[in-house]
Amino acid sequence: MLPETKSTSRAQVKWPVTMNTDEGPADGVIININSQGAFIRCRRPLRLTETCNLTIESSERQIENVLAEVVWTNIYGPDDDLSPRGMGVRFTALPEEEQKFLRGLIRMIQQKGGVREISEVPKTDPDQVLETDPDQTVEILH
Repeated sequence: MLPETKSTSRAQVKWPVTMNTDEGPADGVIININSQGAFIRCRRPLRLTETCNLTIESSERQIENVLAEVVWTNIYGPDDDLSPRGMGVRFTALPEEEQKFLRGLIRMIQQKGGVREISEVPKTDPDQVLETDPDQTVEILH
């Protein structure tokens, strides 16, 4: 993957994600993403440097076999809108076809320029997989 700077915009999304870990599968919700990584809101974040294999339910299709490493975690925080419980992951391996698809999808979201704001992250259990709604996909952080 090509390196990106910290100024790279993240797309605000609500995409269900399944994390396959050494301890078994866990569900979460990606709330922001770029082609280098994502923030996953979940009840039980992994520890720093732990790795997992992600299956992401994007607004367009499933993105599989995304290897990721935890680079930031909020295990003990208050789990509110300012400090949601979850973890930041860096994608360490992504099949070429999936990488191209993800970059294109993020570019499409960014070109929409944040036409619609997404509703806030659901107050329901973040470990429950949410239904994907392609009409609720975009607000861009700058």
